[in-house]
Amino acid sequence: MASNQERQDLDAQARQGETVVPGGTGGKSLQAQEHLAEGRSRGGQTRKDQLGHEGYQEIGQRGGQTRKDHQLGHELDSKERQRQEVDAKERQELDAKAKHGETVVPGGTGGKSLEAQEHLADGRSRGGQTRKDQLGHEGYQEMGQRGGQTRKDQLSHEGYQEMGRKGGLSTMEKSGAQRVAEEGIDIDESKFRTRT
Repeated sequence: MASNQERQDLDAQARQGETVVPGGTGGKSLQAQEHLAEGRSRGGQTRKDQLGHEGYQEIGQRGGQTRKDHQLGHELDSKERQRQEVDAKERQELDAKAKHGETVVPGGTGGKSLEAQEHLADGRSRGGQTRKDQLGHEGYQEMGQRGGQTRKDQLSHEGYQEMGRKGGLSTMEKSGAQRVAEEGIDIDESKFRTRT
């Protein structure tokens, strides 16, 4: 059994988004990760006992195919579960940040509250997935390549390279523009101008 101090340290790491308990992925606290890991282990073991080894393997293979075929629906279910797992206090803190103009949900840019950002991110994800479903994998890739090529044709070769350098500087915490400004990296934005 971990000491109280060790548990507090692990809980702090879990609240930062780190998985500190094997099988506890997605838990926002040490206790949540412990419950998730226990439930996943118990649920999987019970199902394995019901089906036997071969049946359990077969269902895993079929499940992978089903996941691929019905990914959109499952992603939405997963996102809904994640929303429910975040405790009320953390949601209030995130909502306060969102109301001050901070993006707290990836893909939720522009939302003025936590809930608005979640809905925006959901819609954007679903919209892209739907378009991908309409075009198929190859068509979707082709469309992306054509879009990139069109932009490359509009800019000079050097401008396209400079824009790529700036984009490559972005991290999860800071945009490329922020890093350029803070770290004094030399990016010649005059090359970004569209050719006439």
